[in-house]
Amino acid sequence: MQAFWKKNQQSIAPWLFLLPGIAMFLLYVVYPIFGSIQISFFDWDGLGEKTWVGMGNYVELLDDEAFYTSLKNNILWLVLYLLAIPAGLFVALFLNQTVRGIRIYKSLFFFPFVISQVVVGLVFSWFYDPNFGLLNVALGAIGLEPIAVLADERFVTYGIIVAGLWPQTAYCMILYLTGLNAVDPEQIEAARLDNAKGWKMLWYIILPQLRPATFIAMVVTIIGALRSFDLVSIMTDGGPWGSSRVLAFFMYEQAFSEYGFRMGYGAAIAVVLFMIMMVYISGFLYKMYRDERGH
Repeated sequence: MQAFWKKNQQSIAPWLFLLPGIAMFLLYVVYPIFGSIQISFFDWDGLGEKTWVGMGNYVELLDDEAFYTSLKNNILWLVLYLLAIPAGLFVALFLNQTVRGIRIYKSLFFFPFVISQVVVGLVFSWFYDPNFGLLNVALGAIGLEPIAVLADERFVTYGIIVAGLWPQTAYCMILYLTGLNAVDPEQIEAARLDNAKGWKMLWYIILPQLRPATFIAMVVTIIGALRSFDLVSIMTDGGPWGSSRVLAFFMYEQAFSEYGFRMGYGAAIAVVLFMIMMVYISGFLYKMYRDERGH
C-alpha cells in the first residue's frame, strides 16, 4: 500500500483535497435535482401519501396562464438583465483610471454588491412610492404626473428588473476590474504605437483579453435572471394580480405558500426552470470549449 501511495501520490493527492467538495456537491446539489425530478411525477402535499400522476403536472402547466405569465417575465428578466454586463464593463473602465478620489468612487459603485437583496428591494420600493418616492418627486419637478410603478401591470416587471440591475452591475464591475488587472500592458503599448485608441483599443485589444471575465459575467447574470425571486417577493409579492410573477416565485407560491402545498406541481415548475438554465449554460460552455480548441 505504501509503495502504491508513493508511486501515485501526485495523481491521488488532488482528488483527496477535492473529495469533500465533490461529496457536498453530490449531496446538496445533484441529489436534490434528481429528487425534484422524481417528485414532479407525483401529486403530493408534502406530508401525506404521494399519488403517481406521471406527466400530469407538466400537462397542467401547459394550460396554466400563470405559468405563461411567469415564463414571459423570466424572458424579460433574461434579456434586460444582460444590460448589467456592458454597464459593469464601462464602470470598470472608468474606475480603472488613476484620477483623484477614485477610491471613493470605487466604494460607491461597490456598495450595491455588499448589501442584501432585501435592502435593495426596500430601497427601490421607497424610490418608486407614488406619494413620497424620489422618482415621482423628480417627475413632479418637471410637470409630469406620478406613476405607481409597482402597482401598474405595464411597468411593474421593468421596475423590479431596474432594481436588480443595480447590484448585478456592481458584480460585473468587480469581475471586469479583476480582469483589467490582468490585461497585458505590452499589448496596450504596442497598440498605442500603431495609433490604436478609443473604441478600436477597446474592441481589438482589451475585450479579447477580458473574455474569461465576460464568460463568468454572462453565466452568473443569466443564472441570476432565471432564478430571480427575492426582489419579486419583497417588492410586489408577485402582484399586482400576479403580473410580476417569475418561475421561481411561481414555484414557491405553488409548493410552499399558504395557498399552495402542491409539491409535485412546484417541482415540475422547478424542473422546467432547471432545463431552461441548462440550455443556456450548456450553450455557453460549448462555445467556451470550441473557442479554447480553436486556439
